[in-house]
Amino acid sequence: MSGMRPTGRLHLGHLSVLQNWSKLQDRYHCFFMVANWHALTTAYDEPGQTVENTREMVLDWLTVGLDPKQSTIFVQSDVKEHAELHLLFSLITPVSWLERCPTYKDQIQQFREQGKDITTYGFLGYPLLQAADILVYKANMVPVGEDQLPHLELCREVARRFNYIYQKKVFPEPQPYLAEVALVPGIDGRKMSKSYGNHIPIATTPEEIQARVRQMITDPERIHAKDPGHPDVCNIYAFHRMFNQPEVEEIDRVCRRGEIGCVPCKKKLAQILIEFLSPYWERRRELEKDPDYVWDILNDGGKKARHKARQTMEEVRAAMGLEIPCKIGSL
Repeated sequence: MSGMRPTGRLHLGHLSVLQNWSKLQDRYHCFFMVANWHALTTAYDEPGQTVENTREMVLDWLTVGLDPKQSTIFVQSDVKEHAELHLLFSLITPVSWLERCPTYKDQIQQFREQGKDITTYGFLGYPLLQAADILVYKANMVPVGEDQLPHLELCREVARRFNYIYQKKVFPEPQPYLAEVALVPGIDGRKMSKSYGNHIPIATTPEEIQARVRQMITDPERIHAKDPGHPDVCNIYAFHRMFNQPEVEEIDRVCRRGEIGCVPCKKKLAQILIEFLSPYWERRRELEKDPDYVWDILNDGGKKARHKARQTMEEVRAAMGLEIPCKIGSL
């Protein structure tokens, strides 16, 4: 079980995550979720954007290799059982468990600096909603980065607490799947992020690739084209290592000797990225020919997800003693 918030088209920083998802679906029954309720914890004043962003993001998922015949791909808000389980979990989860999440105070401060107040109940409780997202499908494995491990540990604690209180093992304790995820730098050297405006979209054009690569920061100590370079501190070289393995040693050598300038090195990188992304662009063009394709996939995925979630919630209600007897004909 995994998901992403619908913030629009994805960038090269998301690529290795999606490639790992594609590999997992060949080995496991996977649920991949468009986390639109999670998006509203910080974008509560812009709910309309999540609809178009959902389409763009799922197109990227399909472009990179997610297969709706192998995986259940759905929208979070289409499965109301997520909200019900989140509510029931909120009745047994201490507030202190949520307040200790390491990203909570940091993100509040970051958004405050941007002039936005996210000190809401929903934002405080979003790790608990994540727990509901995972446990409603009884997921036993969750692909996460190391920064998400505290959230998964909260999920495990909630599962243990529920099973202990109601004396029934309803939920498994999901384990982390720590796949290798490439940390892709942005064109300014910081972590690639749309919020920084330093990203390169997966779905783009050759012209935009060339323009973005021209803006990349290079070796700050290299003044003239024939000066010896320092690849280890050069953003261009970092991309060559990720996307141009056959030539990376040669580029290292000629850069250190001052035999290649930054401008031709950037041109070479731009061409490599265009060649690398072209198959994805072709695949996306094919998918875009049917404007209803994404929505059909999400509708079908929602049905499959609801079926599984309803089964889990029947167990949850039974464990808690919430099932109310109803005589035939009384309704």
